[in-house]
Amino acid sequence: GRAVLPHFPFLSSLSPSYHQTLDTKDLKVSKVTANGQAAKFTLGAKHSFMGTPLEITLPFDLSRGQHVIVEVTYETAPSASALQWLTPEQTAGKKHPYLFSQCQATHCRSMVPCQDTPAMKHTYYAQVSVPKELVAVMSALRDGEEPDPQDSSRIIYRFRQPVPMPCYLIAIVVGALESREIGPRSRVWSEKEFVDKAAYEFSETETMLKTAEGLAGPYVWGQYDILVLPPSFPYGGMENPCLTFATPTLLAGDRSLSSVIAHEISHSWTGNLVTNKTWEHFWLNEGHTVYLERMIGRSMESEQFRQFKAMGGWKDLQESVNTFGANNPLTNLVPNLNEVDLDEAFSSVPYEKGFSLLYHLEELMGGPEVFMGFVKSYIQLFSYSSITTEEWKHYLFTYFKNKVGILNKVDWNAWMYTPGMPPVKPQYDSTMADACIALCKRWTKEGDLGNFSEVDVKTLSTHQLIEFLSLLLQEVDTPHSPPPHMCLCVISKWEDAVPMALKMATEQGRMKFTRPLFKEVYNFDKYHEEAVRVFIVHRAAMHPVTANLVAKDLKVDTDKST
Repeated sequence: GRAVLPHFPFLSSLSPSYHQTLDTKDLKVSKVTANGQAAKFTLGAKHSFMGTPLEITLPFDLSRGQHVIVEVTYETAPSASALQWLTPEQTAGKKHPYLFSQCQATHCRSMVPCQDTPAMKHTYYAQVSVPKELVAVMSALRDGEEPDPQDSSRIIYRFRQPVPMPCYLIAIVVGALESREIGPRSRVWSEKEFVDKAAYEFSETETMLKTAEGLAGPYVWGQYDILVLPPSFPYGGMENPCLTFATPTLLAGDRSLSSVIAHEISHSWTGNLVTNKTWEHFWLNEGHTVYLERMIGRSMESEQFRQFKAMGGWKDLQESVNTFGANNPLTNLVPNLNEVDLDEAFSSVPYEKGFSLLYHLEELMGGPEVFMGFVKSYIQLFSYSSITTEEWKHYLFTYFKNKVGILNKVDWNAWMYTPGMPPVKPQYDSTMADACIALCKRWTKEGDLGNFSEVDVKTLSTHQLIEFLSLLLQEVDTPHSPPPHMCLCVISKWEDAVPMALKMATEQGRMKFTRPLFKEVYNFDKYHEEAVRVFIVHRAAMHPVTANLVAKDLKVDTDKST
């Protein structure tokens, strides 16, 4: 059946009026009990993207401090926006179906009736019954397994998450999974076709964890595993506690691997331990995580490497601002998200505008060591809680009480509540970027590519190669476009590239790749209809969030309920 978690006891603080409101989305609720007694419940009006409130009335009066277990029996919908159900044909092994979840930002309510806000934190315990040829894993510590007493063809996996966390971090995967040990507290999980390659690629995990602990304090979650998902997973990574989700494009030569894992490891402190209270304050999660990720890069590589990554981030921010428009309030560091569908608001702004502010403050306060001292102290103070920008700022002024004069000169309104690029552009060290720029200039000036050999790129790191290719992409947009043998292709209106672009857009589902590829083919007038046709053919196999956003990009009618 579709309901993987048919009985999910929900422990929570109840309001004094003996009513409890939970978020749900497309859930079929059949029964609610409180301490074993039947409780009345009603489902409110359905909101276009936020779902339906579940109102529960307790069958008894409450006394202060009374412990109540509310149990909701329900079924999820086949269209649940948190869940993707893959057919065997959509997996690497081709034999068994596969299920994975993606709850951030507000999709947990389509999987579990919950208070679906990061302001609330809770521990959780789960039992999951699956066919015995499959394995279940969750964003929690594995707590044993046993045959299902009600069905000998099934096995029950148990999980516990003793660290309080917001419900957007609840995650579940069921599939023909195998694992390999990659460190004293880490395993990598995937289908058997990928597992050895994944173990090799993620072998630096323990070094990164230790580096992060040196910067941010002890890792409190016990286990740090990585799960490599099927290709339709829409993001590069997701920081689910104890079990980071990673895109398989990282195994297919996407050399941002170390940055993605450093980023997800960093979330163990900034995001999972200290959490934004509401999604308006998402930069507190992502800006600090990018800052910590780049500090890990600084420790493991060099300061020049950190500067190079920061330059790349500034360019990503510029692209997001250009896409939204410089006056779009969604480019505020702290945007107003009232009646905004968070999937449509997602961009690099909270990541890179947030990092730029922290880097600017680092320069004002006395350099990376000094500022990292503040970040570590901030994490210690606010661990296990959810906070706002005002609380963060108040602590910044408290910690740097001897430098309040300098902090008062920062244009906080321009940084926080004004759209567009930040008011200050940091001066980053361009040493590593200059080598990419020089090679790009040579490449675009010299028409004959026979003059180039692998020696030209041998001295570049993989991160520099990515930068070199992105510089070439920008050149393609210039009037003196280089010939199509450069393969940078659809933008240059090179027709041979269209089938390749659509193939890549549909064979993997990482939105960072899929959305721009569909958009560029759609914008190529001659192939406008082909882009729409290919999307419609593949839509059912795509992740629900990806399908919804590509439909909007291609102006295909989209009904949220489908």
